[in-house]
Amino acid sequence: MLTLTENATSAVKNLASQIPTDTGGLRISEATAPDSGYALSLAPAPEQGDTVVENDGARVFVDEATTIALDDRVLDARVAEDGSVGFALAQQV
Repeated sequence: MLTLTENATSAVKNLASQIPTDTGGLRISEATAPDSGYALSLAPAPEQGDTVVENDGARVFVDEATTIALDDRVLDARVAEDGSVGFALAQQV
C-alpha cells in the first residue's frame, strides 16, 4: 500500500486544511494524458472505489485504477521557499 513520508504527511495536512470539511484530503488519480503521470487534486471526501491512506491525520485518496500502480510506492513532498509544494513517488525500500 502507498505510504507517506513525514514531509508528505505535513504537506497533505496543510493543503487539506484549505478544504472546509474534516473528511477532505489529497486525491491521486490517473492523468488525462497517458504519459503525464498522475493528477493531484484536493477532494472533500474519497470517491467510490478510492483507497484511503491515512497517516497521522493526513488523508490521501487513490483512485481504483491507480491503487495497484502505487501499491509499493512512497509519497514524499518538498515545500519550496515560496510555499509551493512538490510531490514525488519513490519505491519502498
